[in-house]
Amino acid sequence: MRHRRQVIRATLPRKSTPQPHDALKSDGSKPPGLKEIARYLGLSPASVSMVINDVPLAKAMTAETRARILEAVKKFNYRPNLLARSLSKRETRTIGVIVPESSDGYYTRVMRGLEEALLDAGYLYFTVSHLSREDLLREYPLLLRQRAVDGLIYMNTKVAEPPGIPAVTISYATKEPGVTSVVVDQRLGARLSLEHLAKLGHKRVLMMKGQPSCLESGERWRLMLKAAQECGIEVRPELSLEMNHDQLTPELAYTKVAELMRSRIRFTAVCAFNDTSAIGAMRALADAGLHCPDDVSVVGFDDIGVAGFYTPRLTTVRQPLEAMGARAVTELIARIREPEAKHPAKVVMAPELMVRESTAPVKRSAKD
Repeated sequence: MRHRRQVIRATLPRKSTPQPHDALKSDGSKPPGLKEIARYLGLSPASVSMVINDVPLAKAMTAETRARILEAVKKFNYRPNLLARSLSKRETRTIGVIVPESSDGYYTRVMRGLEEALLDAGYLYFTVSHLSREDLLREYPLLLRQRAVDGLIYMNTKVAEPPGIPAVTISYATKEPGVTSVVVDQRLGARLSLEHLAKLGHKRVLMMKGQPSCLESGERWRLMLKAAQECGIEVRPELSLEMNHDQLTPELAYTKVAELMRSRIRFTAVCAFNDTSAIGAMRALADAGLHCPDDVSVVGFDDIGVAGFYTPRLTTVRQPLEAMGARAVTELIARIREPEAKHPAKVVMAPELMVRESTAPVKRSAKD
């Protein structure tokens, strides 16, 4: 008996063929990775990575090649894995910025310089306002470190504890090791303002000390007293005002000067702690029927954005606020990238007197 031979054919899976370049999907189902982009372009992953990350070596490639890479990145909605990059390089390219509060003109000018410098360097930043609260002064640096920031910038903020990562202060000279302080020359600033008033013939000068929350107030007041003495201006107790509340609006100086005006104490000039207090003083003078500068001259400190547009335009000592913000970023990034190098403990920047409309020679009838 013959048996039929049964032939069994097994159906094997067909070997897949490589996808053509154009088969790379751009429908958003699953964006391709760096290797897939490189394969699509016929380039090495290293070349694609250099262009995406704007590495200086990428400039050695032809403009056409760089354009092809960027076009493919856009076409396939490629997003670099920032977490993987930060783990491999041990950096997140983020910075923590700690400030007292974020509404006054000083802050906005410093932040302008800081933001532009961080943008140019490819960094993002977190900003927190501690509102002069001791608990937040200690908690915020810790919270920012927990979010893996590469460094900290303390703006007019004391360093309550060792930061533990690269750090820079602005407008506050700290003795904390491993921290660079970017400050203005307070001695020169005090001298510029009081020397200007002295040259105009003013001897009865109302002098203002800043509020306790401003870390510069004590040092600036000491240097103002010294500069007044050197310029032949007598510092009188009845003409010394302290801004003793942590209020950062013109209202505080307005209230203080208005009270002084009611006591009929005479003065021919005001040397304000900053521009905000100078503006408050000018409003109080106007409400009392006095004209600035015909009756009383006023000089400020900082040169905030509105100083040159107030009526009258404010004479003030200009702090290079934007440059200070930019320099703080430069110093911080240097500390991040070269932790073992020697870095300056302090960077001192020079102020400049901006003579405008709020100061004038003292009237002859007002002289002592």
